[in-house]
Amino acid sequence: MPSPITRIRVANACDICKQRKVKCDGKLPCSYCKSRQRSLTCHFSPTARRRVRNPHLPSPESSGTQPSVPSSARPQASPDVSAAPVPLAGSSRTSDDLTHRSYVSAEEEADVPREARLLCDAGGKLIFVGDCAPLSLFQTVRQIVTSRVDPNAFTPQTSRVSMLENASSDPLVSANGKEPHINPTNIERPVSIFLSVTSGLIDLFENDHLVDNLSAWATKTEVPRDAASAVNYLVLAIGSQSVDEASAAEYFQYAKTLALSCLGGDLGIETVQAFALITLYMLRACQINGSFLFFGIAARAAYSIGLHRTEVNSRFGSEARSRRDRIWKSLRILDLFLSISMGRPPSMSDIDCTVPYRTLDANGQEEYDLLNASVQVLSITEEIVLQVYSRRKISLQLTEGISRQLRDWSSRWLPRLKRTMAESPREDEIEVVGACQVMSCYYYAVMLVTRPFLMYEMCKRLPDSTTAAEVPSSSSDNSGRARLANACIDAAGLMAESVVDLVNRRRLDGRMPLIVSWLFASSLVLGVGLLGGFGRILEKYAHMSIAALEYFAKNDAHAMQYSLIAKSLLSSALKYLQRRDTDERLRITESSSQLFGLIPKEHPPQEDFTPTSMTESRTVTTDPQGTNVPQTSLTHELLTSPFHDIDPALLSLGSTLDSTSGTSFSARDQQDQTDHVFGALNLFPLLDGNGHIDLAHYL
Repeated sequence: MPSPITRIRVANACDICKQRKVKCDGKLPCSYCKSRQRSLTCHFSPTARRRVRNPHLPSPESSGTQPSVPSSARPQASPDVSAAPVPLAGSSRTSDDLTHRSYVSAEEEADVPREARLLCDAGGKLIFVGDCAPLSLFQTVRQIVTSRVDPNAFTPQTSRVSMLENASSDPLVSANGKEPHINPTNIERPVSIFLSVTSGLIDLFENDHLVDNLSAWATKTEVPRDAASAVNYLVLAIGSQSVDEASAAEYFQYAKTLALSCLGGDLGIETVQAFALITLYMLRACQINGSFLFFGIAARAAYSIGLHRTEVNSRFGSEARSRRDRIWKSLRILDLFLSISMGRPPSMSDIDCTVPYRTLDANGQEEYDLLNASVQVLSITEEIVLQVYSRRKISLQLTEGISRQLRDWSSRWLPRLKRTMAESPREDEIEVVGACQVMSCYYYAVMLVTRPFLMYEMCKRLPDSTTAAEVPSSSSDNSGRARLANACIDAAGLMAESVVDLVNRRRLDGRMPLIVSWLFASSLVLGVGLLGGFGRILEKYAHMSIAALEYFAKNDAHAMQYSLIAKSLLSSALKYLQRRDTDERLRITESSSQLFGLIPKEHPPQEDFTPTSMTESRTVTTDPQGTNVPQTSLTHELLTSPFHDIDPALLSLGSTLDSTSGTSFSARDQQDQTDHVFGALNLFPLLDGNGHIDLAHYL
């Protein structure tokens, strides 16, 4: 009798197989995703383990809607920031609950209370910004620095958040709707700038024929009023933004009106292209919320004509399929940049998408394509946002999986991108700029996944308040958290170095919103690393990031504000380090100055001292405020010494033991304060001893 067929059961299926309700073989990538060229998006979410409930602990449902962070420890909202807790069902827990559950395995996910940030735009309206956004990182850094280092660290000019959105200063279209004048002989330069600034970000046209197509269109006696003309005007507007802002604004306003008027007709490729270009123009004009709204139209139009399904695109022929696939990938890149830079949910998804993000040549090797490289690394960044920042959870399995994906991407793309930036001649400026934008996205992905560890380390190393005694921190910490924090700093330094290199070579345009946004995050990371004692060499890289931001600040209002913030943070860090080094030197001097009589005691003349009694030996002086201050002869001696601010009781060999023991006790107290404050700063609970991934040598 033939043996019955044994059915193989899989413990966990990938997310795509779960969504589409198909059988999964449990491999990474699984056979279903490989057959549809979706290997990069094949991901296994960790299975939720059943937790042992303590009968003496309140259940999540019975704990009500009170946030788990006490109101006294929660950061106070400044006039321009509103941090309002948003309770979630099943995620609200008390601090005692988390303490009693500390025995849970490190592989399990930990819940964190969620806090939303509301920032003011140029008109005073409150706008939501999520936790993964660079602006949210700035608010966290500002709260820590002002509460622990210097309450005057950020002036109102640098700490305001009106940089979120610039008020539109573009002239309105005239009532008669007359189209702008176009000189066909001046088309080549704007098109060249357009191709350069969009390299690695979007690819909507056949670039080799773009100049000829626009020249032929501009020479027509009567330009048609359709979506195709709106697209052409937008190409010229983006290309003229940095050289002729008045003409660019005129082109843009007319093209936007034309594109909106064509929405009532049939949707097509031109509709998607037009609103994608409107989004890009507004990003370069520092109007983020407006670009976020207009991109929603482009995304809905793309779904309406089936750009997300490659089998639909193939019905139009091989060339049309390639162009439609590239338009979809361009939209995904724009969508992910908007989503990550503002911390908002994306408008598009890969769940029902069959467009491949990897192209193989005849030998089975991946072709060099900046658009594919960009969408791949941003897809990894999207997973970081969804798995860590949106769910507010971090685990050992998640950290390992993200690190593996970043290492795989780096091994395939980073050497080629670096080679492109270093060896490409002046004529290949488009490739160089595209490689820089893609590398910046990769470095930001590393910073994003390791940022919670850096913030934890900084909280641990800084005093708990601006008036607390300074406790020396060890910069040689080799724990898992410290190594991940160093990986975050290394990524920020490498990004600043690569961007400033192109700035010095004059290869970058003055309006690069993607690079500016990620560069702002790197400047904050470098300032935090310098403040946390990760090495004085970081001052050099911090100056690099500031120099690059100041270059973009000539045309970009956001970059101007970011550079002021970065300089203020660097100044506060340097003052803090100088004060810490001075205090440390004084502590050493107090215990060693009398070894060889380096500071001889100078006794005052005998006639100036009346040794009648302790009461009589004390004189009374009056300070400028009129307060009576007792002053002894010893005080007079110290005032004449260069070390008059040293406690003379500590100028002995025996004081070293007391000082050392006091330092150890303060260190223990500071660790307790760090653990308490860390949960109140909207950060993440970290792994205690396991699950550390060293990313530094992969950068």
